[in-house]
Amino acid sequence: MTERQLSIILAVVYEYIKTGEPAGSRTIVRKYIKGLSPATIRNEMADLEEMGYFSQPHSSSGRLPTARAYRVYIDSVTSRARSHLHAEDIRNEILGGKSGVEDLLMHVTHLMARLTNCIAVAAVPALESAEIQHIDFILMGGNNVLALIVLKGGLVHHSQFTLPYEVDAKTLEDFSRRINTIAAGHSWSEVKEVLSQYASSGLSEAETSCRSAITELDKFLTEQNYKFYSSGARNILDLPQFQTISRIQAVLNLLEQEKPLARLIEKCRKSKALNITLGDENEDEGMEDNAMILIPARPRQQKAVLGLIGPMRMDYEKSISVLETVVDALDEDSSGR
Repeated sequence: MTERQLSIILAVVYEYIKTGEPAGSRTIVRKYIKGLSPATIRNEMADLEEMGYFSQPHSSSGRLPTARAYRVYIDSVTSRARSHLHAEDIRNEILGGKSGVEDLLMHVTHLMARLTNCIAVAAVPALESAEIQHIDFILMGGNNVLALIVLKGGLVHHSQFTLPYEVDAKTLEDFSRRINTIAAGHSWSEVKEVLSQYASSGLSEAETSCRSAITELDKFLTEQNYKFYSSGARNILDLPQFQTISRIQAVLNLLEQEKPLARLIEKCRKSKALNITLGDENEDEGMEDNAMILIPARPRQQKAVLGLIGPMRMDYEKSISVLETVVDALDEDSSGR
């Protein structure tokens, strides 16, 4: 791709985001790339259409960007410094109170939805970050074991799994005691890294089963166990891209079913970086015309992920700026406590 072609792609995407209209060669010359003729721009746009960056609704109309063009635009946006929009307002709202994490995240999603006209989401690991009071393993017969996890506040969770080898009740009781020596009063995320070695010491005859139990416990406490907060679902009803029931339903299903959303959030949490999926990159049915921006955050020192869901014709520069500003304000809020 030449520098000229890159400039044309960025101009077409930007124009379409701002106006919602196909961009023609005369518009590109008048507003974005001066010094070239409309004929030259038309030829380049035709080449870029063949390369998969543009589509043309009618032979006499301008070009629309495809997901491939949006990806080029997004890469350009994320590679350069951005001004933080609404920075002072966001900072004041976040630093203004909301003592608990739950109230804070509810407030943050309302704020992000209002500033971007997208659906705002937030997620925190529901179990991994909660304080553990007690863990018990109960032998259910054969290799089957039931794990009971009691969290601070008395909330009880349970998970059943199968060990690779049989263990007796006494071994499980001893294993539970060793786990609770470390885990009680702490979150799973604080202790899981050292728990395996500590819990298995002195249990060499059952080490494989003990390590397997820890692995299963880790899966239960960390994989796709999130508490979700969302705001702004009504925003999409006002967007022209969501005038069909199927498109609205696809987004609502994503929010209601939670598992597909949890999968994307887990990917972002592990990468520890801004993550943007759009078009065919969205694996869930009906989401091909939408985009999602996710970013890790640490409200009140807890791991979380914030995000925005909207049409592929999203104002990415503004949306990313709002998300990054919120994350910065949450960091400042945490450091001040």
